Amino acid sequence: MMESIPMTRRPAHAEEMLPLLKRHEIQVLLRAGHSHSDVAKRTGASLDSIARVKREDNVTSADDVTARRERQIGRPSKATPFAERVRAWLVKEPELPTQELLRRATDAGYAGHKSAFYALVAGVRPARTTPVVRFEGLPGEFSQHDFGHVDVTFVDGTKKRVHFFASRLKYSRFACVTLVENEKTETIVRCLARDFVAFGGLPLMAVFDRPRTIVKKAGKGRDVDEFNATFAQAIIDIGVGVEMCAPRSGNQKGSVERLVGWVKGSFFKHRKFQDDDDLRTQLIEVNTKTPSRATNVIPETRRQEELARLRPIKVFPEKLALRIPIFVGPTAEVLFEGAPYSMPPKATHVAGTLFLYEDQLHIIAGRFEAWHRRRGKNEPPAPLPEHRAAKIAAVHGTRAKLYEKRQQLLNLGTDALTLLTEITHRAPKLASRHVEELYDLLDARGDDAMREAIGRAVRAGELDVAGVRRALSKLGVRRSGGSSRRSGVAQPRGRDGRQLTLPIGRAEPRGVS
Repeated sequence: MMESIPMTRRPAHAEEMLPLLKRHEIQVLLRAGHSHSDVAKRTGASLDSIARVKREDNVTSADDVTARRERQIGRPSKATPFAERVRAWLVKEPELPTQELLRRATDAGYAGHKSAFYALVAGVRPARTTPVVRFEGLPGEFSQHDFGHVDVTFVDGTKKRVHFFASRLKYSRFACVTLVENEKTETIVRCLARDFVAFGGLPLMAVFDRPRTIVKKAGKGRDVDEFNATFAQAIIDIGVGVEMCAPRSGNQKGSVERLVGWVKGSFFKHRKFQDDDDLRTQLIEVNTKTPSRATNVIPETRRQEELARLRPIKVFPEKLALRIPIFVGPTAEVLFEGAPYSMPPKATHVAGTLFLYEDQLHIIAGRFEAWHRRRGKNEPPAPLPEHRAAKIAAVHGTRAKLYEKRQQLLNLGTDALTLLTEITHRAPKLASRHVEELYDLLDARGDDAMREAIGRAVRAGELDVAGVRRALSKLGVRRSGGSSRRSGVAQPRGRDGRQLTLPIGRAEPRGVS
């Protein structure tokens, strides 16, 4: 008679799958000749479980998750009855999105949760037969580039969100990380040009993860139907090929497929920074002191090996001009980034090209051209003196010329508005003569000096021409304005009045119109 063991039989609904290692233990004890009751005492399993395990094949794996799935342990999912339908749909259309499958199942009566249905589809969908092919870059072959941001906590406890542009050579893992203010097309191009100089040369291809700032219309896979025109021309000027990664295809990106993640994890995560300057200093150390985890070699050491395969720099950052189509408006000005730039009056209504450098710009419209210092959005207008004089000369009628001169003065800012308003209302009959005198001072001393002198006069309460003259005399030497020419081209002057140095050997086509 079989020995009774209390609490060894469990109701069927309470049955749970024994872990595979426990089943293996039961099988070992049974093979050693132990009785069912003795095995039950030793393992804590029920007699029914021991009998069932005895009938099973020998345990060869400890993967409980797979075994539980194969045995279908647990309450059946509401998605289970739809398995055959899903399988049939996928046979007809293997690439059918899971979201579409869920829609069809819902129309057919499925009332369960999305997560359960997605799990069903993952198990039913045929595995892809195409193997994942990963590649490493050869020396001088590829570099990858991307934007990212990270929240940095400085030593003093202050926090700041830092935006950066990262570049890295695939072969040597030599990286450049630049702190940036935005992710505009110009930012990409400027960073690229500087990073290639830091690399020591150009790779064959620059790989991007399809940033929207440079891809206007995506194509199939890695194809791009339309690039941002400014970016495309800059890439030609720089002289490097461009390759885009296909969406959701990390296998195309090789070892640096997560460039931004690498920058965050390998640099920002484990370091402390005193301030922005300390952050920039430590960025340099990534290449010169820390071996790459992928190669176990310091990136700078490996970059020296790669230099022989990098191609010569075609255009240096300070000489790189972005080409932007423009149109000279009715006021003989080109509006760019919120700031107006003057052109000769005869260039009005003429289309042309703006060549944008980092600190200056060159506008060509038909047979007319001009160089300007690049100004910020909130800076006041600063027409070149020769353009101002030509515009006055082109205006017909004494009254019209007077109003144009007054407008040129008003362009100096709110202090000029205050001064002219007071002059006009204090002595209306002399207002025209005072405008002429102020304009002559503007023509002689330039925008910056006049703006500062008018500001001083207003703050001193000397709201007349004499007050402006006294303020100018205290300023001393002329600061800006005047006219100078190089081959008939208007030359810009900086804030300090010095003529700006123009790029040598600029990458601009001849005969641009």
